[in-house]
Amino acid sequence: MRAMKQKKSDWYKYGWDLGIKNASWTEKTGEQVDFIIAQLGLIGGERILDLGCGYGRHSLEFARRGYQVTGVDITPVYIDDARKNAPEGAQFICADIRDVDFCGEFDVVLNMADGVIGYLENDAENMKIFEVAARALKHGGKHFIDIGNAAYADARFPQQLWDGGSQALTLSKFEWNRATRTLLYGQIDIPYGTACEAPVFSDGDPMRLYSIEELAPMYESLGMDLVRSFVDFTDRPASAADYQMEVLAVKR
Repeated sequence: MRAMKQKKSDWYKYGWDLGIKNASWTEKTGEQVDFIIAQLGLIGGERILDLGCGYGRHSLEFARRGYQVTGVDITPVYIDDARKNAPEGAQFICADIRDVDFCGEFDVVLNMADGVIGYLENDAENMKIFEVAARALKHGGKHFIDIGNAAYADARFPQQLWDGGSQALTLSKFEWNRATRTLLYGQIDIPYGTACEAPVFSDGDPMRLYSIEELAPMYESLGMDLVRSFVDFTDRPASAADYQMEVLAVKR
């Protein structure tokens, strides 16, 4: 299959729509929230900041369970939809993550389903997401991220994967530039009951991936400690054999 072209560096600002609700992996939201509550020892009174919240699937689930949640995303259609579905205790801000300026206000910061980590124009810009998270947290606050693993990409990419949900099949394509640590990602969702044509991946989303070894000193520079990693929202620590990983860091 032909290699994908890389989208423009500001690709993350465009092309998002509510069709993403049909993606198979969105069906795991409730289980993921259960895991976060258990692993972070949350009791219900914590304030949560959800960066790159999309249409608010995690924020809304936390709010339904009684948490005070603020979601931030750059895509107007996502924020409009989240606001329409928001229960009491949830607020949503349409903004570039780098432009929010919370200081010591939150017990938890989330970046879920990448949460825009690695999406920005270069390493310096991507670091700003971690800086925003660190600044927003109280001392002892927790940063929980759900991202791709560069160590896995080094060993396994290029690759294509299928994932079957209850409403659709998702075909994902992964190409990898080892030198720049950049993944090109393409995705096609095929709803059940529709004709399936030959998949065509014309261009890919460029994402800067990180390994545990890269993340640890980044957190250290921000006065935080990387304390644990997980695989697919289970207790198993991440390794080079796992693509999707979760990382927990704590602000000193």
